[in-house]
Amino acid sequence: MYSTLLLETTDNLAKITLNRPEKRNAISTQMMSELQAALDEIEKSHARVVILTGAGKAFCAGMDLDMLANIAKQSPAENQEDSRRIAKMLRRIWSFPRPLIAAVNGAAYAGGCGIATLCDLTIAVPEAKFGYTEVKIGFLPAIVSVFLTRQIGEKRTRDLLLTGRILEAAEAKEFGLVSEIVAADRLMERAHELAETLIAASPSSLTRSKRLLVFSAAAGIDHDLERAILENARIRCTPDFKEGLASFLEKRKPVWHGETEK
Repeated sequence: MYSTLLLETTDNLAKITLNRPEKRNAISTQMMSELQAALDEIEKSHARVVILTGAGKAFCAGMDLDMLANIAKQSPAENQEDSRRIAKMLRRIWSFPRPLIAAVNGAAYAGGCGIATLCDLTIAVPEAKFGYTEVKIGFLPAIVSVFLTRQIGEKRTRDLLLTGRILEAAEAKEFGLVSEIVAADRLMERAHELAETLIAASPSSLTRSKRLLVFSAAAGIDHDLERAILENARIRCTPDFKEGLASFLEKRKPVWHGETEK
């Protein structure tokens, strides 16, 4: 049923594995669709907790290169539709009614960092790396900024999004992106331990707790996402985005043009 991920469900536990190891589990349009379909399937099942991880050495390296290349050919309407699709995926993870545990086995960049850190609990191996690198290719981390400012605070969000720097797992934990650092050979064991702790709790209490947490922030999140979707689509029409994308795909240093629209 799924070609970009694996879904396993046993009793009270579901496990999603992003499964494009040859692409470092990069996000494609199909993966976004399948991830939401998997969450829909889990919500209809008896599973009470979800573990989300990646196959191979990376958790998720961000957007797929082929998808990036296609962006340059898209119309403004297509760009807005694409931006809305990304926002929908991230909001679904953030608001999922059952606890989500991200077991980060390697690099989690850009949209992949968003997937990892919007889960309720994020455990990571010491070798994992996190970052929002969009500004380095003339892009805009608009959608994730809506969640990130609420998650780690404005000052730290400015640091991450404006510099585009990569955080080691220890600093990511200090920033509040990671809940716990676990040795690689214990990552999945620890994820299952956390899952068992959650499964032992009252199902109605967990569901109501998550509903309350989402409800208290949902109006502000949804309002800010609308602006973020527009900004995410608009920057794709700028010369700097086109140059940044071309230089990234061609593996060369970009030559920036500067802002040409207000």
